[in-house]
Amino acid sequence: MAKATTLKDAFKKWEEAHPDQKISEAKVVKLYYQMPPIDKMDSTLSQLVTCEHLALSTNSIDRIAGLQGLPNLKILSLGRNIIKEFRNGLDPVAGTLEQLWISYNAIDKLTGLSVCKKLRVLYMSNNLLSKWSEIEKLQDLPALEEVNLIGNPIQVQMTEAGDWRVHMVKLLPQMKKLDGVPGDDSEREAAAALYPVRCVYLSVC
Repeated sequence: MAKATTLKDAFKKWEEAHPDQKISEAKVVKLYYQMPPIDKMDSTLSQLVTCEHLALSTNSIDRIAGLQGLPNLKILSLGRNIIKEFRNGLDPVAGTLEQLWISYNAIDKLTGLSVCKKLRVLYMSNNLLSKWSEIEKLQDLPALEEVNLIGNPIQVQMTEAGDWRVHMVKLLPQMKKLDGVPGDDSEREAAAALYPVRCVYLSVC
């Protein structure tokens, strides 16, 4: 099996592809789909002192780490990795992060996300969220206005029952777009009249 690409090696390849720019001065750094894939986020990332958009999608990363030293990070893309939880990995960028793209991972809990009070966009489709109690943690993100949770077990189950969108609109009244579709007045009216989520989903509440 081929040895994983290290961030140090990925940085070197990036600078070879961008000969007129140092990676430490770049605002956008895209390191997705490395071959062989990156499997670890580490302190090498601290070189990205001016980075606002970091893309590490389509690799084999299993843990969010190494984000200390990125004081300007606004967009973090980690889709199509093998991440199972947030832990405290986002803490170092909690004060600046506005968009998190983390679809196609294996996350089943939102613990560790609530620190990101400036988060506006959360793309988290096709993960393993199966309990409404986890979805409720999104209330801790006051700036959140766009959410994509398509393909998570709880989204699939509640969509089939016909009440996913209205419950989400009630949960996050400031939200403008859910699962790629803008909210409308009829959903907001239905949400206003809704009682708390019905625990007919006894196994998922």
